Amino acid sequence: MFSFSSQRHNAGNPVMTLLDHRKRMLLSFCVILSLLSIGTSTNALSLTFKQTVAELVVSNKKLAKFYESTGYAPLWIGTSNLHRNRRSAFFKAISSADTHGLPVLRYNPKELKKQARTARTQKDLAAIEVSMSQTFLTYAADIQTGLLIPKKISKDIQRKVPYRDHFSYLKNFAKSNPAAFLKALPPQHPEYARLLREKLRFERIVARASWGTALDLTQLRPGDTGKQVVKLRNRLIAMGYLKRNLRRKYDSKLQAAVTAFQKDHGLNADGVAGPATLSELNTPAKRRLQSIIVAMERIRWNNKDLGERHVLVNLTDFTAKIIQNDEVTFRTRSVVGANMESRRTPEFSDIMELMVINPTWHVPRSIAVTEYLPVLQEDPLALDHLILYDDFGLPVNRAMHDFNMFDEQTFPFDVKQLPSPGNALGLVKFLFPNPYNIYLHDTPEKSLFSKDRRTFSHGCVRLQQPFEFAYNLLKTQEEWPEEFFNAQLTTGMEISVNLEEPVPVHLIYRTATVPTDGRINFRSDIYGRDQLIWQALSSHEAALQTARGWTETQ
Repeated sequence: MFSFSSQRHNAGNPVMTLLDHRKRMLLSFCVILSLLSIGTSTNALSLTFKQTVAELVVSNKKLAKFYESTGYAPLWIGTSNLHRNRRSAFFKAISSADTHGLPVLRYNPKELKKQARTARTQKDLAAIEVSMSQTFLTYAADIQTGLLIPKKISKDIQRKVPYRDHFSYLKNFAKSNPAAFLKALPPQHPEYARLLREKLRFERIVARASWGTALDLTQLRPGDTGKQVVKLRNRLIAMGYLKRNLRRKYDSKLQAAVTAFQKDHGLNADGVAGPATLSELNTPAKRRLQSIIVAMERIRWNNKDLGERHVLVNLTDFTAKIIQNDEVTFRTRSVVGANMESRRTPEFSDIMELMVINPTWHVPRSIAVTEYLPVLQEDPLALDHLILYDDFGLPVNRAMHDFNMFDEQTFPFDVKQLPSPGNALGLVKFLFPNPYNIYLHDTPEKSLFSKDRRTFSHGCVRLQQPFEFAYNLLKTQEEWPEEFFNAQLTTGMEISVNLEEPVPVHLIYRTATVPTDGRINFRSDIYGRDQLIWQALSSHEAALQTARGWTETQ
């Protein structure tokens, strides 16, 4: 039977329950009569349905193409088991869209049900048919490839979203098991499933008033005692880092819990609860829940095969990883772009094709004219590690030029730094040609890797262990990758090495991740991009939902 359940419940009043039941039966009977008329009434009535559908979809090429291919037969409206199963699976999916951090009101299941209950004519039924198809396409695209358009959030989010064809959505759904098709729409990556579980867990935490009162930002060390230590202990117990106990001293077990928390939040894991650690401990659970919802949206934007072997650089985590068959085979610390308009590292994916050993640094013009030209104007012989070249590729005698004659627009020289251990790119760089001139490379500034927050570069990604990174990449094509690499290095000459199997590279930005073998990890929103995404989701009414129906849109 084609019916939509009432949202009212009168279990405590038998008379009202009976009246509601009769009312629903009458409405369903009216709809069934209309539905049956599509297939059993006159050709004129059937033609009216089809003509109305054709008129309603004419402005939507994909919908028009689909209905033309089916002779305008109904996808949703009908009395067969298949039509009922489609409707049931569809309404179940859109009514629970908030499970995935998507706004149920965007798909408005209540309005669709109301529209169906009030249908009386062939035109009414045609309108329902088209409305359901349009809503289905919106939901399918949202849950598979994201609600938002990345580049509209920030120009630095250069994600090529793998959008699916709307005609294919409809065509494949029409010939599939409805429930199975809808269940397969969200990203099938294990990380998405883990985030989904964490979302549900954090909703319960928020519903029960988070983790308690905030901690004072007073540094606590092993051996300390007192009320603040007790508050720290209780917070770590509430967060699952420590078993229940009544100890009032900052003992070895409390220190181990603090260390574990620091590792999960990208902090220096020294076991001391300093200001940075206490600040992270004070971050409200609802803020963490926002990070999880944003991370799910980000995965939808990149819902594609990342590659059997690929490089994953999480900008907020300051790490670069090589992943083979979903297993991390190598990991190293990284430095990313400074939080300045022209230096923030963008998010995108590309293909790594080669590495350059003993690279020359071709100084980007933006750096040459904004950073180096003012120095040369003060002292033409400064920056002696750099060489200037004219239009003919010949070295420039700096003593022969007054650099005060030039400005950012008229500076005529190319600036390079030749291969050397002190080269800004270090001794190796890894190229994946892209319009943003971003690559991975070595660096002589090794001290920066000891810092918690590593935003210091002009945009490229610096690696703490670039040689080991190279060995790992080369092992698929060289029997002795370390020996091969070092043989090229000792020549002191710039040498390009092609990767026989190009490797996909994904520069992502995730403040919430769930490793396969541990607790959820959180990182700082270093460039403020997640906050922009959350604000955009909130504008679509994607509020935080908890088990008790509480919402928070701030």
